[in-house]
Amino acid sequence: MEICFATNNKNKVKEVQALLGDRFNLLTLNEAGIYHELREDFDTLEANSRQKAEQVYQEVSIPVFADDTGLEVDALGGAPGVYSARYAGEQKNDQDNIKKLLNELHGKADRKARFRTVITLLIDGKEIQFEGIAEGEITQSESGKEGFGYDPVFIPKGKNKTFAEMSAHEKNEISHRGKAVNKLVDYLKAI
Repeated sequence: MEICFATNNKNKVKEVQALLGDRFNLLTLNEAGIYHELREDFDTLEANSRQKAEQVYQEVSIPVFADDTGLEVDALGGAPGVYSARYAGEQKNDQDNIKKLLNELHGKADRKARFRTVITLLIDGKEIQFEGIAEGEITQSESGKEGFGYDPVFIPKGKNKTFAEMSAHEKNEISHRGKAVNKLVDYLKAI
């Protein structure tokens, strides 16, 4: 089955392709002929995911899914949340985002956090959403070179290393995106 993932983020594509396997031909936005920036005008992951999927679905004739992911930190009232990718400014920069996060948590004992991913699938005129959550905590400093985003400062619950210290396979088994994508895959296999 050919399906479009509404992103050009190579890291996300790599994670999702590993979970989808060979049964699905995954197209990125560029591969589907879409070169403009997708709007994200809302303040919830659900609404942004839906908005991105709908924009692409209007331009292609195949099923589409889009994700929106946020890091929600308890001590920061759920921030950065929907603004995770642009936490330190409009220019997306993982290092600046991590630096800002660690500065804002400096001296705080409560470091509980969760990654949350919402995927919206549009297929045959239907919309279905899938959610994945990874509970954990923010470290005092960065550790590990794998992954992307906030992975070097997030330790999932029950583990003793950050997402950035895990192999892609290890991370996919327990990550927020892995959980949401597995729900998506289960749904697609059942239709």
